[in-house]
Amino acid sequence: MGGILYREPTEKIIPGWWKDAPVERPIVEERVWLVTPDSMVQAGFRSARYGEEPYNAFSVLRVRFDKWFADQAVAAGAILVKNTVVEDVIRGDSGRIVGVTTGREQGDVYANIVIAADGVNSLLSKRAGLHGELSPDQVALVTKEIINMSREKIEDRFLLNTNEGATIEVFGDATMGMIGYGFIYTNRDSLSIGVGALLSDLIKRKINPNVLMEHFKNHPMVKRLIEGGEAKEYMAHLIPEGGAAAMPPVYGDGILVVGDAAGLSNPIYREGSNLALISAKFAAQVCIEAHERGDFSAPSLSRYKSLLDDSFIMDDLRVYSKTS
Repeated sequence: MGGILYREPTEKIIPGWWKDAPVERPIVEERVWLVTPDSMVQAGFRSARYGEEPYNAFSVLRVRFDKWFADQAVAAGAILVKNTVVEDVIRGDSGRIVGVTTGREQGDVYANIVIAADGVNSLLSKRAGLHGELSPDQVALVTKEIINMSREKIEDRFLLNTNEGATIEVFGDATMGMIGYGFIYTNRDSLSIGVGALLSDLIKRKINPNVLMEHFKNHPMVKRLIEGGEAKEYMAHLIPEGGAAAMPPVYGDGILVVGDAAGLSNPIYREGSNLALISAKFAAQVCIEAHERGDFSAPSLSRYKSLLDDSFIMDDLRVYSKTS
């Protein structure tokens, strides 16, 4: 996750979540840069209303937010099993998926429905026969750093008041001309900075993602914003880029697929986590209905795809497929 979480979709899961969650800054300004090696053209939008309750979006750090979010699930009755890798699906005599195997001794876990939420290169949906190998032009490889910096310096450099946040998306020379973009997001006392490009372009041009990150960080317009900061975390991640046309099947006998595992990402609108949240809400709704019927077959679970098709998720992904 780049680090921006929209309020409204998350509100559908936990009403008023932002009042207690460890968010970083409410986003009041969004900027877009188109850069050459030594210059830029800038556009942006700023709203004082976005800095007031109930806000529009927040910067978040996953290491803080995810723990809080998991605690809410446990408080609602979920059982959280940590430090455990799910390795395969378990099939019953009829072929329906009835659980998963894990890396733990005696770690088989049985369930009426398995929800695969294990990322773009989903092992579970592959094991279930729903997900094939992705081609390099269907995914982007993004590298990201967390750079520590004082609150005062962040607010001074980004022209922000106390507890205000900003985002910058950077196109053009940021990715050496490849399809993709860089980003800079303000946290309370750190910056989230990253850059990504289509994996096919990185392979074709033989560019190491680390080299691309250093190129981005050393652009004169970026360097002045991060200068003096201390890099504390480094990570890399694949994200789906194929839009609606590249989505795998998202349901089967005893299984549903959500989030990145279902190809639900729209980089143009900077939407990934919110699509994952809403798709998971749809999946939960379908699970409840399936339990009421006692039917966990593919036809029963196909309602999940209908809910996706009738939502803004697929409307936007169809548009994205036409523009990508």
